[in-house]
Amino acid sequence: MKRFICFACCSLFLFTGCTQASYFQSTELVEETEVSHTEEETVETLLPETIYVQVAGAVAHPDVYELPTGSRIYAALEAAGGLLDSADDSEINQAAVLEDGQKLYVYTVDEAKAIAEELKESQNADDGLININTATAAELQTLPGIGEAKANQIVAYRNSKGEFSSIDEIKNVSGIGDGIFNQINSLIKI
Repeated sequence: MKRFICFACCSLFLFTGCTQASYFQSTELVEETEVSHTEEETVETLLPETIYVQVAGAVAHPDVYELPTGSRIYAALEAAGGLLDSADDSEINQAAVLEDGQKLYVYTVDEAKAIAEELKESQNADDGLININTATAAELQTLPGIGEAKANQIVAYRNSKGEFSSIDEIKNVSGIGDGIFNQINSLIKI
């Protein structure tokens, strides 16, 4: 009988201890859930539900559009009626996420070409060097030691072999050795 009473008391003690541990664990779980739920509500209240984006350029209906927060560029283009046939979308990442107040301008193919040419001209004009990959025979003749025949040889070499990968490669052109290269190496670029 003593064993039974002792067993009953031990069992009662163990079960009571487990219940208290479960109570503390469940209380902590409830508190964590309440905290994370509150954080989610705060984040949701900070982000607006919609954004406003201006779409301009080579689209069917340029205007300001209201879109859901997290929208992508393709959604703004669709809202604007899509791209015109003259649009150049090669530099547009249509998967990028839009921001509130963003302006999205779509260039036409002609506008994109003009911008690229202006950039190229400004890069060439800035340093005064002659690009041996793009220079005409007349431009090459402005270099010391390069006459009409050598200029034509440089252009012919470039047309048959492709662009020069370094300025040293110009020595592969017949008639241009170390002497001429030493005269022009500080005046040319690729």
